[in-house]
Amino acid sequence: MGRVTARRRVIRIRDGAVGARPDTLVAEEPMEIRLNGKPLAITMRTPGDDFALAAGFLVSEGVLGGAEELANIVYCAGATVGAPPAVAGGGSNTYNVVDVRLAPGVPLPDIALERNVYTTSSCGLCGKASLDAVRTTARHPISDGPSPMRLEPALLAALPDRLRAAQQVFERTGGLHGAALFSAEGELLDVREDVGRHNAVDKIVGRALQQGLLPLSGTVLLVSGRASFELAQKAVMAGIPVLAAVSAPSSLAVDLAAETGLTLVGFLRGSSMNVYAGEQRVVLD
Repeated sequence: MGRVTARRRVIRIRDGAVGARPDTLVAEEPMEIRLNGKPLAITMRTPGDDFALAAGFLVSEGVLGGAEELANIVYCAGATVGAPPAVAGGGSNTYNVVDVRLAPGVPLPDIALERNVYTTSSCGLCGKASLDAVRTTARHPISDGPSPMRLEPALLAALPDRLRAAQQVFERTGGLHGAALFSAEGELLDVREDVGRHNAVDKIVGRALQQGLLPLSGTVLLVSGRASFELAQKAVMAGIPVLAAVSAPSSLAVDLAAETGLTLVGFLRGSSMNVYAGEQRVVLD
């Protein structure tokens, strides 16, 4: 499998002194996602948790809703250029092509999904024809769990430091987005890193699906950057009731949160934050 980091030569200038040295960079490689053997999408990602990434992507697209709908995920043999796809011996395995097989009886998506998307590390929705095309019907209604969620601002304010402390690769490279899943009590449940913020979230959602944990009721999803429409959609599709971001949300993210009942918190820095939707889950006394 691909490595999470790579070493490259860099010319370093510090206080007028110039020197050459190796530097640790975050790895970025393309990954093709196939569905029942048919090419579906390509994303630029940091290698690691590839099967979870593919599963999470399909949750956000409305293809998968639970572990029982997934038969298996495999790396494709013969994945090199010019080799017949999924044919053993047809080429070396690059670990950059995965094939997701749906369980018997699970319907394949309609033609609207089969768009051969090129997904960059900054935008997971490139190729979507319109806003309507991404307003996928949620498989899991948002739920607070067995009791209504009431989050103290102090609890939310402590989450970014917990995410940063758990970002091992970021500490070495400074070049990764992070996403973390917390319980309503602030317990860290999972954390993933990737060169693409949407990939980090897909890895969290995909791991939850593989473990039979969807929907993720009563949890808080924290992302290290901004809260785009796409990230809000991924939270909604996984049944996550609270999305928090250290930076700004987009207008469409706020609109989607208001429509679906998602609590959306932005500019979560220090003791300050903005609550854009779903304020009933935040203690505002």
